[in-house]
Amino acid sequence: MNFWGHVEVLRWVLIRCLVVVFGLAVAAFCFKEFVFEDIVLAPCNGDFITYRFLCRLSIVTGIAGLCPQLGGIEMININLASQLMTHISVSFYLAAVVAMPYLIAEIWLFVKPALYDKEKRPARFAIVAFFFQFFLGLALAYYLIFPLTLNFLADYQVSESVVNQISLNSYISTFLGLLLTMGLVFEMPIVAYFFAKIGVLKNSFLKRYRKIAFVIVLVLAAFITPSTDVFTMCLVAMPLYLLYEFSRWVVCRVESKEVRS
Repeated sequence: MNFWGHVEVLRWVLIRCLVVVFGLAVAAFCFKEFVFEDIVLAPCNGDFITYRFLCRLSIVTGIAGLCPQLGGIEMININLASQLMTHISVSFYLAAVVAMPYLIAEIWLFVKPALYDKEKRPARFAIVAFFFQFFLGLALAYYLIFPLTLNFLADYQVSESVVNQISLNSYISTFLGLLLTMGLVFEMPIVAYFFAKIGVLKNSFLKRYRKIAFVIVLVLAAFITPSTDVFTMCLVAMPLYLLYEFSRWVVCRVESKEVRS
């Protein structure tokens, strides 16, 4: 196949991907109540699964402070077209996440003929690991980091005379930004694996600069968190540092296999 033949194949790959994303976005747009009430705005309700789990844990442990005292959060909208634009943008974000396995499969089928046999197995492993790590990051952000962040910030007041009124744009930007950021950050072990395979990253280097990495993680957490409070920063920093240690273990495993071979 010549150059323009590959371009034609790529064009149809992109068309199919766009059609799938657009179709899923339309479906998400039509099921507005399910998308917003059961998914996006669910952490605003006191009966969210994370809050119920923590309340049960507080009963078992006898620590009353574990149970979040979060009432129903009412949001406000201050822009005329904000709710419609939020509805559309959230539909496309959700469609992109749901369609991601299909999108990666299309890209894999396009790239696969150009790979050698010895390259196909690591590529499959990378794709599976990418999915696992990305959705693990999304799950951690959705079920732990964001609910606890919302519970802390929604009740925090500098004075009783200042009432918290959360705008829809603020909530959605924080929600989507935190979830997508954590999904991408959880790809750290995969990046470490490939750098270790090509000999750029060594376990001795990661071990030597562990303390510096901890400080960098704190700084990075301060940048990617939606607010500047220490509570939220620590919630993000803890899994980030665990990712660093897991990445170090991955690099160590790669080096051990190379020594045995």
